Amino acid sequence: MAAVEPVAPEEAAAAFGPLLRERSILLAVSGGPDSMALMGLVARWRAGLSQGPAVMVATVNHGLRPEAAAECRLVLAEAKRLGLTAVLLRLPETLPETGVQEAARAARYRLLEAAAERHGAEAIVTAHHADDQAETVLARLLHGSGPAGLAAMRPERRLGEGADEHRMRLLRPCLSWPKARLVATAQAMGLPLVSDPSNADPAYERARLRADMPRFAALGLTPARLARLAARSARADDALAAVAAAADSRHRLGPGPAYAPGLFGEPEEILIRVLQAALGGAAQTRLERLERLAAELRAASAEGRRLRRSAAGHVVELDRTGVLRLSAEVERRRGRP
Repeated sequence: MAAVEPVAPEEAAAAFGPLLRERSILLAVSGGPDSMALMGLVARWRAGLSQGPAVMVATVNHGLRPEAAAECRLVLAEAKRLGLTAVLLRLPETLPETGVQEAARAARYRLLEAAAERHGAEAIVTAHHADDQAETVLARLLHGSGPAGLAAMRPERRLGEGADEHRMRLLRPCLSWPKARLVATAQAMGLPLVSDPSNADPAYERARLRADMPRFAALGLTPARLARLAARSARADDALAAVAAAADSRHRLGPGPAYAPGLFGEPEEILIRVLQAALGGAAQTRLERLERLAAELRAASAEGRRLRRSAAGHVVELDRTGVLRLSAEVERRRGRP
């Protein structure tokens, strides 16, 4: 088997090109080989520039394992050796007994975002790689995702929901590199590494997918092909989003929002996306419920009957003329005032 080549400086420079538009970036570093390689590559890249972004490292003590504190100290020491400023963050929240990894991940991003804002960083940079992307696509397939979900991890996205262009950005410059190359890079740079045993714990879905990846690859479902599916899904999702935005403008009657009957003449995917945006975005309503809601509304519109439904904190009302209105749901009061 051929030796795995570390990431070359010129490859890193090409991948980190988008970082040049930032004044300051925050690297999320856990101590694992992926993020340690990212830290080493960024430190080497930045040292070779006369001008570029200020770089800060953040490591999070999640408290889920006894070794976490020592791992964070290792990251802080290595960042100092590389000439980078580093900060230690601690999860202040009590995590639930179920869904602990998802809860810890969400809390970690909240901490990273707050730290980035405190220190004037414009973007958070993570070491997500091609193998992570493949696992994400497989997980989304298993959960029945549509094109937006199968697009998996984008190289760049805004954190949180909404259209505010000033929200913190999350950048993933390593998505085209497999994990093996990042491990080889960290080893070639002499960076100390830690291993999180939960990454191989079959209690977690990602660990199970990771263990099965060689079997999927033997069937032809390689990380490269899964990454290609993600890229094609992202392309389709962007096109559909543009068409849905145009349909929203074309059929919108006014604030509220309200929509003209012509909305129900749009393709099903476009109707679903307009409803999704009006209800607050993808995080607010599951795709299956949106599909049922869109089908009910279309059928009621065709039959000229009223329909009233509740979804994502909104009242969705269709009148007999086919006009659709959405309004915030009024909180119900119990008993008499």
